[in-house]
Amino acid sequence: MGDEYFLTPEGVERLQKELVELTGPARKELASRLRTAIQQGDLSENADYHKAKEDQAFLEGRIQELEHILRNVVIIEDKPKQRDIIEIGLRVTVQEEGFDPETYRLVGAKEADPRNGHISNESPIGRALIGHRIGDQVVVETPNGQTQFKILNIA
Repeated sequence: MGDEYFLTPEGVERLQKELVELTGPARKELASRLRTAIQQGDLSENADYHKAKEDQAFLEGRIQELEHILRNVVIIEDKPKQRDIIEIGLRVTVQEEGFDPETYRLVGAKEADPRNGHISNESPIGRALIGHRIGDQVVVETPNGQTQFKILNIA
């Protein structure tokens, strides 16, 4: 398993677009900044040169990261075959006693965005939910202690 990155088709497209931007226009703009800074002379005390070199290191690191992710991507199918058992890619509605129901979509860690209802399959809640069914009570170990959810719906 190791280096598998679970992404939705939209997530893959977003990362591919970012990679195209970084390897094209962003790289060219940075190369131009470097040329300009080098032409200013004495590089040992040239703040523009040092900043451009730092930006270049960050840019190249991000390009390598994106290429690695996209080489090792596992695409989350939009319509998983089973909807009676929770698996990555599905939307799950759960309720903690005394609170309103909440709906989450289980996604890979690179797409997790809890504020928008996307939780990672690697998060405590995501790990606890996978493999369960509607009606199950699931106990989740969180940083704030144990929380119990009832699974109301899987879509």
